[in-house]
Amino acid sequence: MILKAGVLGAGHLGKIHLKLLNQSKKYELVGFYDPIEENAQKVAEEFGYKKFNSVQELIDAVDVVDIVTPTLSHFDCAKEAIEKGKHIFIEKPITKTVEEAEAIIKLADKYNIKGQVGHVERFNPAFTAVKDAIENPMFIETHRLAEFNPRGTDVPVVLDLMIHDIDIILSVVKSKVKSVHASGVSVISDTPDIANARIEFENGCVANLTASRISLKNMRKSRFFQKDAYIAVDFFEKATEVVKMKDAPKVPGDFDMILQNAEGIKKQIYFENPAIATNNAILDELETFADAIVNNTTPIVTLEQGTEALRVAHTIINDF
Repeated sequence: MILKAGVLGAGHLGKIHLKLLNQSKKYELVGFYDPIEENAQKVAEEFGYKKFNSVQELIDAVDVVDIVTPTLSHFDCAKEAIEKGKHIFIEKPITKTVEEAEAIIKLADKYNIKGQVGHVERFNPAFTAVKDAIENPMFIETHRLAEFNPRGTDVPVVLDLMIHDIDIILSVVKSKVKSVHASGVSVISDTPDIANARIEFENGCVANLTASRISLKNMRKSRFFQKDAYIAVDFFEKATEVVKMKDAPKVPGDFDMILQNAEGIKKQIYFENPAIATNNAILDELETFADAIVNNTTPIVTLEQGTEALRVAHTIINDF
């Protein structure tokens, strides 16, 4: 079954979604709507996609509405699509407020439609290569630094960048958030450009997150520490490092790395290099959503998970 898809918003990211939906074998791209007529005309002429004249007209013509508009209009677009019985893919953050996100969840339940939020780092091949090895991490450190880009400064850096790491952390820590401590500094924008947050979970896990959009270099690294293992994920370079420990053999080999603690317990250190696939993470998130609709399964990033990431992000912002 091929799903008919339409895109709301043809800005920088919207154009990428249009291109990928157009090449996907799981979707038939019907067209797009963009409120800025000049931009809509240009995109239609340059790429040959069908331009719709209103949000309503586009929604009526498709099975799946891909919402890539500015965050402020996510809620209205999603509500309109859901009430017409259409499935929604919605870019992150899910909405501007947690109340709006919760309202979308209720509507999706009522109209029995599926929704997925565009937390694309879940599909980053470096993360998917190791995510099953991350078991009960107790300390997590993330750094997400980006060079200055005026495009993202209408929202605090937490909602723009840090929310990616919040979502990843919530997906691997199986415990509720207990407390949040944060600080943010506005350097060039009206909202904080650099932020640090410490999230403590009920099970004792602590996550320390740093995000900046005024960095001189790009960096997207996360480190997960758990019993007998250390796992590093470089989302930018798409590389991983997995260091594990096990009880040392009675007779170590010549090249075995052995550590001995003060109590005399010996552990052998070994390195794993999981294979990292080459993929297009945005195409993967869109196509796995199609699979969830066709097979009636749970999407990989649910509306509820998108809402929880937003809830934690707002808790951080409110602590500044």
